[in-house]
Amino acid sequence: MAANGSSCEQSQRRAGAKDKLNDASVRERRQKDKEERLSLVLWRRPLTTLHYFLLETLIKLKEWTYELWHRRGTVFLFLVLCSVFSVTYSTEGAHQQYVQYLEKKFLWCAYWVGLGILSSVGLGTGLHTFLLYLGPHIASVTLAAYECGSTDFPEPPYPDQIVCPDDGGLEGSISIFSIMSKVRLEACMWGAGTAIGELPPYFMARAARQSGADPDDEEYEEFEEMLEQAEGAQDFVTRAKLGVQHMVQKVGFFGILACASIPNPLFDLAGITCGHFLVPFWTFFGATLIGKAIIKMHIQKLFVIITFSKHIVEQMVSLIGSVPKIGPALQKPFSQYLEAQKNKLHHAGGSRSGDENWLSWVFEKVVLVMVCYFIISIINSMAQSYAKRLQQLRHSEEKTK
Repeated sequence: MAANGSSCEQSQRRAGAKDKLNDASVRERRQKDKEERLSLVLWRRPLTTLHYFLLETLIKLKEWTYELWHRRGTVFLFLVLCSVFSVTYSTEGAHQQYVQYLEKKFLWCAYWVGLGILSSVGLGTGLHTFLLYLGPHIASVTLAAYECGSTDFPEPPYPDQIVCPDDGGLEGSISIFSIMSKVRLEACMWGAGTAIGELPPYFMARAARQSGADPDDEEYEEFEEMLEQAEGAQDFVTRAKLGVQHMVQKVGFFGILACASIPNPLFDLAGITCGHFLVPFWTFFGATLIGKAIIKMHIQKLFVIITFSKHIVEQMVSLIGSVPKIGPALQKPFSQYLEAQKNKLHHAGGSRSGDENWLSWVFEKVVLVMVCYFIISIINSMAQSYAKRLQQLRHSEEKTK
């Protein structure tokens, strides 16, 4: 009996050692595959990256077409609604003023929702549309409100430039709340877009948990590794991710709401956590929508409005001028730019000065660089996704041999 017991223990030890060896080899193989995929970028292997990007695009189009075919009833209903709206839009009548108003509002809202989606959707890296579009828009409305003494300039969508009304209000009649009300629609639509952009990680993790399949996503793999190594985590980033995961898992709706209501670069992890632990869709999306489109947006909006209030801007320009040596040189173009902006608010179609062109040129190039980087990151990400398909196919063929 003792001999049988000792032999069983030895076989269990050998099996355990074999499993550890297999786990180590699998982990090493995954790390090697990951490094190989990350080397697939435009500036290192441009032709291969573009080739894989095109192939992955064709695969995605095929998958989306297949999904639309399976939901052909919904697609048909959508086409019928579009046809009805098209007929209504092209038919003359008294209803045209309402149709044009709805079209104007819909396109304006869709523009900001689209920018919000681009800011948070997981395509390599998000386009920072708050810094590039929404922030400058709120800043321009704030400056205009203080200069005009009123927020009674045209309703969104604005023309090419905001012009003060002829019967401008009093200088002290503008409040932070009136400016917040003026930009509330754009800010909330942008926040709703960021909430929609958080859905892909949720659906990916939920589908992977329900089907048991290995998802084609690096963040989900890192999430599973983090759960396996949770007890031995030492570095700050891992502990911060675990904190987000525990808050969302334990507190539920209010935990998601808390994570979504503050600027949180780790919120993608909240979506993956909710999908992995099968949190109901409306619990996740409802908390995310309230947090991002209402609470967080009002915080960010308030920050921008206070930063670009009249007295703060004047103090900032004075502070620039106090910098030794380069201060006066920088202060002059900024002062002239602000003065030109103020003049334009009182005269439609005002001419631009050379300094304004210089500052505008710099901002346009910054926007162009960030948009180009966003597009390049999408190409790299999709090429790496196709490379992962090839690796998985190769490994499955090796197992069958």
